[in-house]
Amino acid sequence: MSTSPGRKKLTAVSTLHYFRLIYRSLLLVVFLFIYLSYRIRGTEDVSIVLEKRPLILTVIWTVFTVEMILRFFPSRLESPGCQKQFSCNYIRTGKTEIQIEDNNAVMLVALVWIAFNGVFGALYMLEILDDGIMLLLCCVYSVCDMICILFFCPFQSWFLKNKCCSTCRIYNWDYAMIFTPLFFVRKPYTWSLLVMSMVLLARWEITFFKYPERFSENTNGYLGCAGCPEKLCAHKTQLKTLWKQIADFTEKRLGRLRGPSD
Repeated sequence: MSTSPGRKKLTAVSTLHYFRLIYRSLLLVVFLFIYLSYRIRGTEDVSIVLEKRPLILTVIWTVFTVEMILRFFPSRLESPGCQKQFSCNYIRTGKTEIQIEDNNAVMLVALVWIAFNGVFGALYMLEILDDGIMLLLCCVYSVCDMICILFFCPFQSWFLKNKCCSTCRIYNWDYAMIFTPLFFVRKPYTWSLLVMSMVLLARWEITFFKYPERFSENTNGYLGCAGCPEKLCAHKTQLKTLWKQIADFTEKRLGRLRGPSD
């Protein structure tokens, strides 16, 4: 069956993103069910319950650990947004002016994120929140991470104003952001994920300050639209068009129900 000229097929990279969205969403639903069931019964903390089932923790820990380890190496199944840091993906354009989002906006994102999670941290220190809530918060963040990539990113729209994920200045901050709440959960399996995510972030920032030309579309042809293997902007445009069509259809239906105006 042929595809209409206006539609784009999902690429391997985009398909992997949707797969991550599905299994992270399932993880969130399952974890939420477990947490609520034990809270309603007033039994032991859900983190203790999970520790009694090491297979579950091992699988979750392994999945996220493998994902982070793979980020340290070039991969065709990852977005250009995180792959632009590698020298093998640096394609000189012949231009020398490095154009990157305002660093003040980057600092603002960091401060907002720290302050936002500081609220949860303070509630945790006051024993209003428990380990289970902090783990659940990580699950929520992991789903939101994929929503930012696939549908809508508030950091892009409200702070950085970057063209797309490929040129995103903070793309590899994602795992550090996801695991921020684990700072308050003092367990070997939580802190190991947090430490690894911070190492990934540190490597990203060091590379940025050493080789900023790799992060600018003006100097790195790899970030241009022509060679992008992801085409998420096309899918986002299709989604916006779909939502507009649904809104227009709904408005017409409501108009018919209201009848002719006086």
